[in-house]
Amino acid sequence: MSQIGPQMGDWTSFVPAAALLDETTRARLRSLTRPVSAPAGTRIFGEGSPCHAYLILLSGQLRVQKVGENGREIVLYRVEPGETCIVTTACLMSGTDYDAEGVAETDIQAQALPMSGFRELLAQSPAFRDFVFKAYGTRISDLLMLIEEVAFGRIDQRLAARLLVIGKGKEKVNATHQDLAVELGTAREVISRQLKEFERKGWVQIGRGHVLLLDTHSLDLLARNVSPHCD
Repeated sequence: MSQIGPQMGDWTSFVPAAALLDETTRARLRSLTRPVSAPAGTRIFGEGSPCHAYLILLSGQLRVQKVGENGREIVLYRVEPGETCIVTTACLMSGTDYDAEGVAETDIQAQALPMSGFRELLAQSPAFRDFVFKAYGTRISDLLMLIEEVAFGRIDQRLAARLLVIGKGKEKVNATHQDLAVELGTAREVISRQLKEFERKGWVQIGRGHVLLLDTHSLDLLARNVSPHCD
C-alpha cells in the first residue's frame, strides 16, 4: 500500500467505534497512525507474510479469503469502511504470519497503526482494548456462522441467498461461476449444476460472466428455506 497525503479533519470522527474512544486515546491513535491507500485489485497481505500494522479502513472494500492446498478458495468476510480485519488483529496479538489473504475489491483508503503502536494502546488504554475486542468478537461470530453454513447448509439455499445479496435488488448479477464458487467455498462445477437447475425452473438466465435473476421471489423463498412452488 502507498501513502497518501493528510486527510481532512479528524479521521477518527468518521469511524463510529473510534469516535466513542476518549479524547486522550483518540489523540494518541491519530499521532501513531499513517494514511495509506491502494488501488482495486491490490493484494494487501498474503498467506505466510508477516503482519506489520493494524488497519482501520476508511473507504472502499477489502476481501479476506482463504486458499486451500487444492486451489479452492472461500471468502471469509469483507472489511467495510469503519471496520478492521480480525486476521490482522490475530497476527498482531500472536506474533504469527498471516494465514489468509486480503485483496482490495475497490480503491481503498485506510489508517495504518504500526505494531508497536498497536501494542502500546492495547496495553495502556482500556477504551482501545474494548474497540479491538468488540470488533474481534463480532467478526468471530460471523465466521462461526459461515462455518455452520459451509458444513451443514444446503448449497441451493446458500446460492440463492448469495445471488440476492450480490444483486442488491437488480436483475443482473455480474459474477462468473468461479466467482460464486469462491463466495460459497465450493467447486465451480457444483455452482454450474445448481445454476442450470435454477435456469430449468425459470428462476435465472445464465449468461457469460453474469446471471439474470428472473424470479427473485422463488429465490428468496428458497434462501429462507420455504419451498417454492415448482414443477
